[in-house]
Amino acid sequence: MQADRRRLNAPAGGTAPPVFAALPNTKLQRPTRTRKPDEHRKLFLQTGIVPSASGSAYYEIPPQLQQHTGLLVPQASSLKITCTVHGPRPLPRNAAFSPNLLLSTHVKFAPFATRNRRGYVRDASERDLGAHLETALRGVVIGERFPKSGCEVVVTVLEGEEDGWWAGSAEGKEGGWGMMSVLAGCITVASAALVDAGIDCVDLVSGGVAAVVHEAGGNDGVLVLDPAPSEHDGEIRAACVVGYLQSRDEVTEMWMKGDAGMQAEQLIDEAVKAASLTRAVLAETVKEAAEMKIGKGDESAVPMNEGKGKSKDVVMTG
Repeated sequence: MQADRRRLNAPAGGTAPPVFAALPNTKLQRPTRTRKPDEHRKLFLQTGIVPSASGSAYYEIPPQLQQHTGLLVPQASSLKITCTVHGPRPLPRNAAFSPNLLLSTHVKFAPFATRNRRGYVRDASERDLGAHLETALRGVVIGERFPKSGCEVVVTVLEGEEDGWWAGSAEGKEGGWGMMSVLAGCITVASAALVDAGIDCVDLVSGGVAAVVHEAGGNDGVLVLDPAPSEHDGEIRAACVVGYLQSRDEVTEMWMKGDAGMQAEQLIDEAVKAASLTRAVLAETVKEAAEMKIGKGDESAVPMNEGKGKSKDVVMTG
């Protein structure tokens, strides 16, 4: 009798499944917001991470340092987004003539981006993010300079913001508040990637988010910049995301969710303030990347063909 070579034989000895024991004296504690209401989290931004693309950028907001609990699972998630820009490139010959640049956006969550595994086909929330991102970028790109050309902006969310604390109640995980921070990050990283691709823009567009939070034991809502849903024990009443052009003082995209009531105008102003703080990091990143490309970033000159992908890292310090 010949052995089946296509079959994996079982081990000779018996095996037992692993048993995981709970750590003693371990209590799950909700992460708390240690920042001031008008303080933004530190963020990391770098351009030129994908040499094969016309332009690319990486955006990350690391989680706040919390008290060590001995758990292997982090208390709060971080936000990690990559963006690649392909184009401008000519449209197919059979395409209709277009006097402006045809801009298309594609936002997709990685299957491992959230605790609930995502599918490989875009769902309704990802298509909505792509539509909001396209609206934010369409008012920035100078499309008249690229007739009968197309440009594709592909954003991949490697790790998304959670809607609530993962160990909390089921009510705290609903609401979709984490999508607001994801959209703000997508706008910022896409703007950096467009500049890295050399596409003419009227200004740098940055994303900012603010929220009205009803803290436990309080009556009035508190306005906070850059909210993290897992850090708020109370209920998030409303949130607002804007795509802001600071030098032109214009808003290219605004998405408000929830019931802000009489605080709607203040909520928009706080979101614009958050976008202005993000724009400082975006401008510094673009500046240092341009200096590296033209050979003025260091004391020794760097060839232009070697400058891409070697820009300095920029981190918001508060």
